[in-house]
Amino acid sequence: MPNPFPFPGRWLAPLGLLVLGLSPVRAAGPYLADFDGLALLPPPPALHGAEDTADRNEAFAIYSARTPEEMATVRAEHKVTLAAFAAAIGPVYEEGKFPKLEKLIAEVYAEIGQVTDRDKDYWKRPRPNVEDPARFSHPGEPEKTPGYPSAHSTRGTAFALILAEVFPERRDAILQKGREIGWVRVEAGVHTPLDIYAGRVLGQAMARAFLHNTAFLQDLAAVNAEVSAAERESP
Repeated sequence: MPNPFPFPGRWLAPLGLLVLGLSPVRAAGPYLADFDGLALLPPPPALHGAEDTADRNEAFAIYSARTPEEMATVRAEHKVTLAAFAAAIGPVYEEGKFPKLEKLIAEVYAEIGQVTDRDKDYWKRPRPNVEDPARFSHPGEPEKTPGYPSAHSTRGTAFALILAEVFPERRDAILQKGREIGWVRVEAGVHTPLDIYAGRVLGQAMARAFLHNTAFLQDLAAVNAEVSAAERESP
């Protein structure tokens, strides 16, 4: 798959730190204070119109065919975290091993949430389990935010594209995991496919914006140096 983000890989991180005179990762943010998700996405289909009904029927078919293994993933990944990508990254990843990376992803998580919360509140598209609870039973309290765009899908996509810059040799597995993070939300009955597709568009746009931000690239270079150092120390 072509790389839409042609930035220097991890092997250039130490050089970048020296040339730019960079300090250790700050992850202070915000990196994307002016990002406008509303200008990027089309409106969702009109509620109960033909397109909306077809989307919800497709969601129900996917929801009805879910497996116990898929539901286990849904429960384990109720919140998108760096740990969700552990298997995709491979054995080099251990929770707590890369504090600079964890700090960077935490800031990205927060900034994406600000964008998706604003977009959701603007469009107010009901989730399938809220609009049609008779078909889409969901354990626990319904999630309070509307469905469009999916924050899980947005974060999964953006996290994956950023992590692929840090672990380029695991790019394909990481990108696939990013897609799955959104899709399992359809299997859970809390999103429709259109919610997920909108999240992928938004996540890719946000990842591109992060990876063109000078402060973010500074912090990413420090993360890459951290990962490279850990890999050199590994037996």
